[in-house]
Amino acid sequence: MTDSEQNTSDTGNNKFKILIVDDNEHNLFTLRTLISKHLDVEILEASSGQAAIDTAVNSPDIDLIILDIQMPEMDGFQAASMLKIRKRTKDIPIIFLTAAFKSEEFQEKGYAVGAADYLLKPIDDNQLIHKISIYLRLIEKERSLNIVLEQQVTERTAELEQAKQYLQNIINNMGEALLVLDPQGKVKSSNPTAQKMLGYSEDELVSLSISDIFEEEGDEQATAFMGTWLEALIRTGALSQIDARFIHSDGRYIPIRFSRSAIRDENNEITDILCIAKDMTGFSRLEQGDDE
Repeated sequence: MTDSEQNTSDTGNNKFKILIVDDNEHNLFTLRTLISKHLDVEILEASSGQAAIDTAVNSPDIDLIILDIQMPEMDGFQAASMLKIRKRTKDIPIIFLTAAFKSEEFQEKGYAVGAADYLLKPIDDNQLIHKISIYLRLIEKERSLNIVLEQQVTERTAELEQAKQYLQNIINNMGEALLVLDPQGKVKSSNPTAQKMLGYSEDELVSLSISDIFEEEGDEQATAFMGTWLEALIRTGALSQIDARFIHSDGRYIPIRFSRSAIRDENNEITDILCIAKDMTGFSRLEQGDDE
């Protein structure tokens, strides 16, 4: 037996937990004594198949189960089958204990119900500790990998949050008005420039539709825009810039030049429509037609 097998250590401050299951008290004592002599682990015991299930379900973080096959009422196969269908216990490795004279028959059946490995009775001390040590090392590596993955997820989440905040800052400080509409033309969200340009708060804009904020009469392009732009977006996904006019909350017309694009889901269905509008007051041809 190597030093690494004899000194399998904890991961962090939590000892590995091993559940040993046997209906014979002497066998439980022998297993517990042998494992404790060589490995610094926490040992739980159960003297029946049902007790093994109850212990595994109610004791969190069991790492390995050593399960005797020949037990009255509920044998090891039945207990293993029950453990493998429970979400909390289905991934716990199970090492079966079986008598040598029935090993081939029991091994085939045991692997079918999810056994990870077998130990033959009478137990060979070195073989027992060797196999347990192998599984604990694998579990320790898995734990370490999970820690790394969790750290990567945390770091990636923080990066995405920073990127989201950066994008939100850009949107909030845009010189152009940004409106997000649903496919029916209702306002879903807006940036501060749009709110200032239209004279509405963010909450007030959410209750409006394109017919409330875009001019419907007077300009041929604007009239065409009101009648056909949603259909055009569905066909093409984006439209070139056109001139139109916003209707301010006080009734004033504000000449704008705007573009639109469609956002689609994985099924190519439009979920959002982005409108970006620039205030053309002072140099738009539309302004020349406004009443004094």
